[in-house]
Amino acid sequence: MSAADARDAYAVETIDLSKHFGAVRAVDELSVSIPHEGITSIVGPNGSGKSTLVNLLSGVLPLDGGLVILDGVRLRVVKAHETPEHGVTRTFQEVRLFDQISVRDNIMVVLTSRRLLPALLERTTVAHTERTEQILREVGMWEKRDSLAQELSYGQRKLLEIGRALALDVRTYLFDEPFAGLFPEMLERVKEIVVRMRDEGRTLIFISHNMDIVRELPDHLIVLDSGRLLTEGEVHDVLSREEVIEAYLGD
Repeated sequence: MSAADARDAYAVETIDLSKHFGAVRAVDELSVSIPHEGITSIVGPNGSGKSTLVNLLSGVLPLDGGLVILDGVRLRVVKAHETPEHGVTRTFQEVRLFDQISVRDNIMVVLTSRRLLPALLERTTVAHTERTEQILREVGMWEKRDSLAQELSYGQRKLLEIGRALALDVRTYLFDEPFAGLFPEMLERVKEIVVRMRDEGRTLIFISHNMDIVRELPDHLIVLDSGRLLTEGEVHDVLSREEVIEAYLGD
């Protein structure tokens, strides 16, 4: 496969990717290829390396070994502030917002300088304003536009963080436990957003412990165990494999 073909086929690849915490091999020479097309879910028992993998892919943690390939670009060092340049952004299990400013300004910060103080001082354009409204309507948060982020419910905070990710307008989105802790109505709203993003041609990669969602949403499934790839493939096929039932579903 040529470099151009790889860029078209895979959003994210790893080659012998490693991360150690003392004697613990959180990610252990892991090689995976995540397709551009569709939704991919990363699952596995607690301690299998799921969140560590996302932290490595997004530059939150430094690599101890191996390669990360983002949209065809081979990287031995992944810098968090540079991942949008490679078409990748993420959300966190513990939502990260600017709590002291409004919902609207949380989006505007991303659309302008992406730093809080310069963004608040920067003169906004009609394009910024229109794009902010579009994003907040997409995630169902337009009615809360003037509320401070700290006033939002947990589910609303999740929606706003997804909105901030959308504001970066990249191709690939890494979502760390986007459905965790949500009431049914809010969970359905997040599911709708994820499906819509996929239908618009974006690549979605998410971690989840919710097996009902894992059975329903992804097109591709990656199962980790002890920092290594246990198996991967089409969802229903993977979930029926004995090694997956033993390592994960049988917990």
